[in-house]
Amino acid sequence: VQLQASGGGLVQAGGSLRLSCATSGGTFRGHNIAWFRQAPGNEREFVAAFRRNGGYTYYRDSVKGRFTISRDGAENTVYLQMNSLKSEDTAVYYCAAGARTILSSTRLPRGYDHWGQGTLVTVSS
Repeated sequence: VQLQASGGGLVQAGGSLRLSCATSGGTFRGHNIAWFRQAPGNEREFVAAFRRNGGYTYYRDSVKGRFTISRDGAENTVYLQMNSLKSEDTAVYYCAAGARTILSSTRLPRGYDHWGQGTLVTVSS
């Protein structure tokens, strides 16, 4: 599947954004999906994931209660709703999908085969 992320932008601290990740050439059906982010000078880090078996969701501790990962019924689009944004959330956000993500790799980039191009989120304090 090919992924296209969108929805980034400039927002004040405390504000909200919703990121979208659309597929082309397929659907998310049968895939585990995730969002990662990368700030300048930092490594890519896990943000949230949705596993297809059981529908379990996972979040990094710093975004729990503020971010929500979801997908539409047609399984063509994945969302990351981000509320109560903080300056430390500033990064390029990437969506990812993997059909064979093992449980221990849920939070690791190597667990995913397909990546979107990234969308920049800037939170001003």
